[in-house]
Amino acid sequence: MGKQVKDFTEGERVETNLLISGLVKGTTNSGAPYLSLVLQDASKSIDAKLWDVKPELEKQMEIGKVYDFDLEVINYKGKLQAKVLKVLPIPQSEINMDDFVFRSPVSKEALRTAVMEGVSMINNENLAKIVSSALNFYANAVYEYPAAARIHHNFIGGLATHTAGMIKMAVSLCSIYPQVNRDYLLAGVIVHDLGKIDEFTSPVVTEYSAQGKLLGHISIMDARLLQIGQQLGLEDSEELMVLRHMVLSHHGQFEFGSPVRPETLEAEMLNLIDNIDARVNTISKALDEIKEGEFTPRIMALENRIFYKHK
Repeated sequence: MGKQVKDFTEGERVETNLLISGLVKGTTNSGAPYLSLVLQDASKSIDAKLWDVKPELEKQMEIGKVYDFDLEVINYKGKLQAKVLKVLPIPQSEINMDDFVFRSPVSKEALRTAVMEGVSMINNENLAKIVSSALNFYANAVYEYPAAARIHHNFIGGLATHTAGMIKMAVSLCSIYPQVNRDYLLAGVIVHDLGKIDEFTSPVVTEYSAQGKLLGHISIMDARLLQIGQQLGLEDSEELMVLRHMVLSHHGQFEFGSPVRPETLEAEMLNLIDNIDARVNTISKALDEIKEGEFTPRIMALENRIFYKHK
């Protein structure tokens, strides 16, 4: 395997196997082709540049495959980056992908238990049927897929990790605010992001599918809920209508991708809980990569702010 990315230091030369999780082709001002890469192992990822890339090598480079890299680690604008000096293909049959992918710190069994406990707390029979059918439709993928491609919970099992965290918040907040309908809030929490399973191509190297690019997970899940409602004979029920509204409005604002804004108490709560869990994960991930007394790089997803890591 060689040295892990988390242990890279500025100025060193490293030879190690890494997974390509991002690849963008570019051309310099002088017309020379290059590749902007994201390379990773299970410890961390690093941005890398492959300059003056030859056409035959460019054709060999694929997202989702592991290669043997010879790298020079440099500091670019205060952040470690790698300059690719040499890259060689290796037989993928010899690769243990667990060495190269990010996984949830929570086991799949624990995540499944957390989600199913959330379902068991839904007393409304129609909502329980709809939610159970949605989970059954996506089956094991619920516990494999990430919650996002780049920003928050972007690891295998991230979707269920995000959902489990939101279930805890929903239950706690309902004990503080008894006027919130716990059945609706839990149902919305559990189904709101399931469309991401169709939006992304795979749980390992997460890219957007054609459906994801053209429709988005919000529209995908709304259509899925209508289909499930029709199969259950609940297409005209208030429960389905309100739950679909929660899915459609869970991003909160038109500019964030929601075709409608929250117009039930539970829809408003879903948007807030979703935002809290996503932001805490995003900030925590950035803070984990710096030392006490330092500031994070600017986080575009959080209004381009920086965050300080205190003692």
